[in-house]
Amino acid sequence: MPDSAAQDIDQVDRHILAELQGDGRMTNVELARRVGLSAPPCLRRVRRLEEQGVIRGYHADLDPHVLGWEITFFALVGLETQKQAVLQAFEAMVCEWPEVRECHMIRGGGDFMLRLVARDTAHENQLTSRLTGAPNVLRVQTLQTIHTAKDVTGVPIDREGAAG
Repeated sequence: MPDSAAQDIDQVDRHILAELQGDGRMTNVELARRVGLSAPPCLRRVRRLEEQGVIRGYHADLDPHVLGWEITFFALVGLETQKQAVLQAFEAMVCEWPEVRECHMIRGGGDFMLRLVARDTAHENQLTSRLTGAPNVLRVQTLQTIHTAKDVTGVPIDREGAAG
């Protein structure tokens, strides 16, 4: 998001963002009611926030366990080199894997941190083997999630002032 877009976000926009982040399925009429606007200006604001890239999309929050994804784990991956071509190739490769749900280039402790899901331990082991055998991968450390106490998407919205 360009800096100018961040400056254009006022208190009403922040209220809109907070409401949509909590429930992206509500109708524009309901959203307008909650933020104290009539429907047409509310919709214009939402469209502007979408065009500016502040709102990147709308998603369903699925329960992985209900759908058979029993294991969530993280992988810290260190590569043999930090040459741009190698970093980009690794990113492109793992972003093609449907089990990789997040891919972050990191500083300290490795080059990438991935969040993956697996159907069972055998599947987790298969994914770990694919990672360790990938080109230019020097080391992989996996960390299996035992319990998740908090899993919140989005960012904190301060309706009174600056974001965060």
